[in-house]
Amino acid sequence: QVQLVESGGGVVQPGGSLRLSCAASGRTFSNGAMAWFRQAPGKEREFVARCRFRTGDPYYADSVKDRFTITADAHDKIIYLQMNSLKPADTAVYYCAAGLVGGNSPSGYSYWGQGTQVTVSS
Repeated sequence: QVQLVESGGGVVQPGGSLRLSCAASGRTFSNGAMAWFRQAPGKEREFVARCRFRTGDPYYADSVKDRFTITADAHDKIIYLQMNSLKPADTAVYYCAAGLVGGNSPSGYSYWGQGTQVTVSS
């Protein structure tokens, strides 16, 4: 089993920044896929960004490219999502996910965190 614990959510004004963290523990994969997804009220869960602990390979959804940065600390098994230039449309619950398959679909991930709320509002 893999346990994922997110932190760092909160309320921020448009144009502001937040950094989310996801700590992985338990049976972690040496180069497993790690990702962030988000889900706004009444909408489906959508892909935000992904990477791998050992090889990196960051990849972003078009909606967050050039504003968000995903990084991985392979030693401490933590991934981060630095979010800059936040918009009201970024408001959602953000989920950390881990899996062997990876990709941009939730079906590629077997383990999920509990989620952390990000609210962008003036």
